Amino acid sequence: MSAIERPTPAQQTRRLVVLAAAVFAVVVPVVQNLGSFGLSQAEFAADGNQTLQVAGYAFSIWGLIYLGLLAYAGRQVLPQTGESLMINRMGWPSAVALFGIGLWIIVAALNLKAASVMIIFASLLALLVPLLANGRTIRSTGVMERDRWFLIWPLAALAGWLTIAAPLNLITTATAFDALPAFLSPTGWAIAAVAVVVLVAAAVTASLRTLAYPLPIAWGLVGAFVAEQERNPVLGFTALGAAFLLAVAAVILVFGLKRGIERRR
Repeated sequence: MSAIERPTPAQQTRRLVVLAAAVFAVVVPVVQNLGSFGLSQAEFAADGNQTLQVAGYAFSIWGLIYLGLLAYAGRQVLPQTGESLMINRMGWPSAVALFGIGLWIIVAALNLKAASVMIIFASLLALLVPLLANGRTIRSTGVMERDRWFLIWPLAALAGWLTIAAPLNLITTATAFDALPAFLSPTGWAIAAVAVVVLVAAAVTASLRTLAYPLPIAWGLVGAFVAEQERNPVLGFTALGAAFLLAVAAVILVFGLKRGIERRR
């Protein structure tokens, strides 16, 4: 079990910041959609999706991600929640990422494409770097420990979705600006993006060994297949094959390696 201790006043302040960031991340898209302020996320994504797009239904995963993030942040302000190693190490990085995904909604509504790319990659790196740095701790966290369900899973799931959303944001922005280098065709760039996403996903999964990270990526790749299968079958079926390969690799990496990961009793 992870060492647990009562949070200090400074740590309690950090926890409140994490809660505020989570509420901000969840409330901003609700307010934006209800108020019809600026572009919707679908309208923003449609400008430049000629190279690569994902079916709209795939973005419904945000509902689960938001629920997980609220559970993650809400648990931290409960009096009985001690200051575990992972809560301590992931607190400020997660706050940055949560404020980032809320800010992304605002800049997307304002159609600030370049800013949206910088923000989504910053949010991804804010999570991914500390998750990888704490890979050993994550791997050794027991399957029944609360940090696995209320910290590792929510943050890894968000990092996973951002791993596919960030390159998609980049490639749609480059398409909208007509800035894709000409030495590859648009389909070539899209396939290259899919390949990079799968390679990164496999490497990160090998370190974290939690299905929470690769599953949202596979979900997004299936969404790309659904969107592209008729318009661009080569790209569509490449995305489907990539989703299948990633799912198989994830199962092998998570359940087929050493004990001390999610199958640990």
